[in-house]
Amino acid sequence: MQTRFTRLVGCSVPIQQAPMGSISSPELAVAVADAGGIGTVSSLGVPYDVFLRRLDDMRGRTDGVLAANVLLPDTDVGFLAAVAERVRLLDFFWFDPQPRLVDLVHQAGALVGWQVGSVDEACAAVGAGCDVVTVQGLEAGGHVRGHEPLLPLLPEVLDAVDVPVLAAGGICDGGTFAEVMRTGADGARIGTLFIATTESGAHPAYKQALVDAGDDATVITNAFADCPLCATSPRTRVLRSAVDRVEALEDDVVATATLGPNRVPVPRHSGLPPSTSVEGHVEAMALYAGAGVGSVSGIRPVADVIVDLVAAAERQAHAG
Repeated sequence: MQTRFTRLVGCSVPIQQAPMGSISSPELAVAVADAGGIGTVSSLGVPYDVFLRRLDDMRGRTDGVLAANVLLPDTDVGFLAAVAERVRLLDFFWFDPQPRLVDLVHQAGALVGWQVGSVDEACAAVGAGCDVVTVQGLEAGGHVRGHEPLLPLLPEVLDAVDVPVLAAGGICDGGTFAEVMRTGADGARIGTLFIATTESGAHPAYKQALVDAGDDATVITNAFADCPLCATSPRTRVLRSAVDRVEALEDDVVATATLGPNRVPVPRHSGLPPSTSVEGHVEAMALYAGAGVGSVSGIRPVADVIVDLVAAAERQAHAG
């Protein structure tokens, strides 16, 4: 299933797995890469040396395409260059496109992607030299950049820029994937559906909460604004049930988690999603989920998820 995006980055399936902090485990990213998509890991909160070793290990485990995500503009430039030497695509989000960072990554040998929430931001990303733009619609789970639904925004961005464009936000089944491809996207960035896979780093109760969620189960909120990104814009889409649970709790600490070599408390209203290392009130943590979560029907292997997505898009294409 070839598009401008797959030809540019060298993958065989026009799907990038969204970066989701500790939920985007190396196992998840490698599985997506092995299945023909792009597996992505996030550098946020990971010591530089640990993250570089992680990338080296992942490169030894797959011949597929890997990406890394950076979320803070003051990230050390030497670290950025080292990351760019190890991945095909270095992906930015949550701050304004910066030409100096794009140039740095290009000089180190990687392509540059930027996730945006508006037409103006997409044009700024291309103006800064980005090779790929990801359009995030209002339906997206996690940190939401823009204010416009995906399907009105996507064609506007496609008309405004001349680089490959990925669609993101609420793409939780084959039908929505087929729809964004038919609209003209060069691929999709998908998060929620990959949380509910056997390879993801999500806590089992988090995965099951996604499977159990209905069609109107999410809300954009500031209830989990204790995180570095929310300092500038506290807007995240989570399961509505998580907001209800955290508001009902009186404890200042909802759980404990392993971060590096340490066991640390997870404060109430923390933006940390529950990984497999978490113990405590998982249901009251940041259960990020896209608006299409009602379509998540089970916890499945990554390869099966990607096969079904591609089959749906190909059926739609053949139908006309």
